[in-house]
Amino acid sequence: WTLNYDIMARFHRRTCIILLLFILFICSMMMALKTLRPDRAGFGDPFGLGLLPELQQRTTLLENKHSSLTAANGDSVTHTNNLHSIALNSIKTSMASVRKLEEELPSPNYNFHVFYYSWFGNPQYDGKYIHWNHPLVPHWDSKIANNYPKGRHNPPDDIASSFYPELGTYSSKDPSVIEAHMQQMRSASVGVIALSWYPPGMADENGEPAEDLVPVILNNAHKYNLKVTFHIEPYKDRDDRSMYSNVKYIVDKYGGHPAFYRHKTSTGRTLPMFYVYDSYVTIPEIWANLLTVSGSQSIRNTPYDGLFIALLVEEKHKHEIHRSGFDGIYTYFATNGFSYGSSHHNWPSLKAFCDSSNLMFIPSVGPGYIDTNIRPWNNHNTRNRVNGKYYETAFSAALLVRPEIISITSFNEWHEGTQIEKAVPKKTGQVTYLDYKPHKPTMYLELTRKWSEKYSKEKEQWLM
Repeated sequence: WTLNYDIMARFHRRTCIILLLFILFICSMMMALKTLRPDRAGFGDPFGLGLLPELQQRTTLLENKHSSLTAANGDSVTHTNNLHSIALNSIKTSMASVRKLEEELPSPNYNFHVFYYSWFGNPQYDGKYIHWNHPLVPHWDSKIANNYPKGRHNPPDDIASSFYPELGTYSSKDPSVIEAHMQQMRSASVGVIALSWYPPGMADENGEPAEDLVPVILNNAHKYNLKVTFHIEPYKDRDDRSMYSNVKYIVDKYGGHPAFYRHKTSTGRTLPMFYVYDSYVTIPEIWANLLTVSGSQSIRNTPYDGLFIALLVEEKHKHEIHRSGFDGIYTYFATNGFSYGSSHHNWPSLKAFCDSSNLMFIPSVGPGYIDTNIRPWNNHNTRNRVNGKYYETAFSAALLVRPEIISITSFNEWHEGTQIEKAVPKKTGQVTYLDYKPHKPTMYLELTRKWSEKYSKEKEQWLM
């Protein structure tokens, strides 16, 4: 009897040890799965690509299943075995869906940069509408201004745009919106997001500070193999000193992130790039303090050196830009003929000037232009999309000058109707919005992809 008791005791001990090991194994599996959740994801997270909605749903489902399993009575070994197989199947399925998505999306083209705005807000995420309710901007001549309506828009049916987004009056803080935007940009074969940026605590006159969003945008960009460059807006008191400290802030804070964009120059240097909007409002002498080697605030040959790209509007700006010490020019505006820089027929001479002055020329192409829902008096600058023909004409003109980079105005500047983001037909009591019919909401993403591929093929020929 004593012998049987010893055998039984040993058997129970062995069973307990096995059960304990199983439970420890499952606990470690659950901890590993929890690290896949987006709220734990940090810069350069190796699981970045795994943080897709399908995986998040499956992880949540798995945790719910785990709770109900442990709450139920029954055989512990059966529970742990079930959980083990659920975990393994979930990981296999999730990785397969990530690989499938990667296979379906075109390669990112890092020579295609798209201007992106994170200034939109709605009551759900921001407590109020931001930018969708943009006021009507009065004409500077009071006699003309009196002929046009005043006031502001009243979302969600009345928004400050002639088109209506497929995602509705979204908030730029909404994680699902950021994810959708990254997927759309990657589907268009764009490689670099030129993010509209104000220093911490600052914003445009109709917006709210959005600097806190930069880490979230960088993390999501990384998941889709996209890079982020900074489009520095004309914030209050922007000069050589404040620019130095703001560039230093950006490089110190974000320069180590894998999605931070750096451009390889012809001399073999790899440098961050900064687009500087409305650069012409600051005199060349101030810029030269920052951007020339002998300048009093020189950023050159420091850890914060970069490629600084100035906005060219008038022809005379090209000489001022060169004197200022900038590294290149971009044209931004999507209205062919609106300014010297945005007129396609001037691009060959601008490219020739840049080549002879050791500057980069980055033409900006756009799908059309209409801003009459915020500037009702600006009808003469409207450019009809002509079912995509306007956009394709702009790309043709850009490719003719063989630029190193093409910029796209814009991903989501809805106020000016330059967006390539998905738009849908919408009619309310007050207004019928424009749309992309007879084509799909993805039309301009598809055209961008087409021209990205065409550019890559032609570039191979230029280099031969």
